[in-house]
Amino acid sequence: MIKVAGHSHIVDMAHQNTSVNRPGRIEGFPGRYWHGLEDGRLQCDLCPRFCRLRKGQRGLCFVRARSGKEIVLTTYGRSSGFCIDPIEKKPLNHFLPGTPVLSFGTAGCNLACKFCQNWDISKSREFDRLQSLASPEAIADAAIATSSRSVAFTYNDPVIFLEYAVDTARACRERGIKTVAVTAGYICSEPRAEFFRYMDAANIDLKAFTERFYWKICGGHLDPVLETLVYLANETDVWFELTDLLIPGENDSEAEIEEMTAWIAENLGTDVPLHFTAFHPDWKMREHPVTPMATLSRSRNIALRNGLHHVYTGNIHDFHGSSTYCPDCGETLIGRDWYELSTWNLVLDGQKGVCRNCNTAIAGVFEAGPGTWGAKRQVIHVDF
Repeated sequence: MIKVAGHSHIVDMAHQNTSVNRPGRIEGFPGRYWHGLEDGRLQCDLCPRFCRLRKGQRGLCFVRARSGKEIVLTTYGRSSGFCIDPIEKKPLNHFLPGTPVLSFGTAGCNLACKFCQNWDISKSREFDRLQSLASPEAIADAAIATSSRSVAFTYNDPVIFLEYAVDTARACRERGIKTVAVTAGYICSEPRAEFFRYMDAANIDLKAFTERFYWKICGGHLDPVLETLVYLANETDVWFELTDLLIPGENDSEAEIEEMTAWIAENLGTDVPLHFTAFHPDWKMREHPVTPMATLSRSRNIALRNGLHHVYTGNIHDFHGSSTYCPDCGETLIGRDWYELSTWNLVLDGQKGVCRNCNTAIAGVFEAGPGTWGAKRQVIHVDF
């Protein structure tokens, strides 16, 4: 059942046991995207790490493991917690603004970012911290019961729990609930196609624009992420936005921002929203300073100069840098004070949002008016 903090209604849900529990085996849900090697190891083909596992071994993500003669997902149906957030917190500024999104994650990650700001979840090896099983159907029903317009897979990267995320997205789609992936996009081509086939929106964390940063700071590579972005832009209808966390001295140079934003404009288009967000010391990079406001503003100006229409600053209080403007006439379309919406000068023309002042089409997924969820954050407990 769902217990919503501050609310009295309780909705009963069916329990669905999805684990495999056999003596001498790691419990888990049968995983996809792997193959056997001649030396007896099993190679995981979900992400570009291509972990090669012997009996009892886990991949770097820790949640995909070898169990007998197959690779299993050990966190299917298990969550680190459920919370209702404003959609702008993902961050998504052009996807159903002002509406509530039911957010959850599991554990583990397939990158090793030294600056991770959700490290207690993404680096977790303590599976006992995860809640009891929550079936995909139960999560979709929970979204309905709490009047959430969408469900977000977030806190840790959902590509590593692909089977669980896809099943939940299917259940949500059957009930008219949209789904959002908050991901670094570090995934191989075949699972990428399946994963995003069931997503309505995504925020892709473009962590930097150099191979040095991805390898030294994240333990990964840049090219697979760029491939994901080009795939989303050219081969899907998924609405997506980009986030770039600017870390002083690591990925915030004018030259790198210039190169990155020019690439975005050329390869993804000028309507893709880009969020420059402020770094706060965490995990293994506590010695780095907070990102100065001047760096965020400078980066935003470079992106606008390179033709991007919607560029935002985040993790700071900046009404000007958080609001949405018409790229044609400059009218303030959506005013934002943190996660509170104020000005609303968008109107619907058929299925498109347009500027009230000049009728210019504005890229995104909009409704006739803004949602009213505001900045609230509400924890809910799903018990079965």
